[in-house]
Amino acid sequence: MANPKLGAWRETVRFSEIARGPVERRIHPDGPQLAALSKQLGLDALESLVGHVTVTPWLDGAELHGRFTAEVVQTCGVTLEPLEQILTGDFHLRVLPAGSPNLPAEDAVVDPEADDPPDAVEGEEIDIAHYVVEHLALAIDPFPRKPGAVFEPPMPEEEASPFAVLKRLRRDETPE
Repeated sequence: MANPKLGAWRETVRFSEIARGPVERRIHPDGPQLAALSKQLGLDALESLVGHVTVTPWLDGAELHGRFTAEVVQTCGVTLEPLEQILTGDFHLRVLPAGSPNLPAEDAVVDPEADDPPDAVEGEEIDIAHYVVEHLALAIDPFPRKPGAVFEPPMPEEEASPFAVLKRLRRDETPE
């Protein structure tokens, strides 16, 4: 079930709006919302985020088609330098009101090859910003690496054999 309270940014569409036909929205958070989302997503910075979402009627709920573009800054896991990236993504999902008779039963068998079951939404509003942020979170690389950055492990110290240590001690005692 979608959590309408999740996140610092909300943009909603009411089910009653969708009943009159498709709703298209271009959404983007402001500066303080970007900063809060950056913290929520574990980024160094979220410079921008723009979502385009089309919401159409589906059964007694809605179908969402969306795409997003985001400028994110993370720390490279190899060089520890800032890594700026442009992330884009598309998503498609369905939502139904929480009491809908069209929701699958809780004990229903889920086919992993089939489309995801619809989300249940509490109340009369669909938080489309939530879905943009959710899909952005899935697009973020958990182990960012700058192009060309290669991890080279430190060379292990050569372990001296007991005989090599004795040989060095013997050389140190020899008069010149």
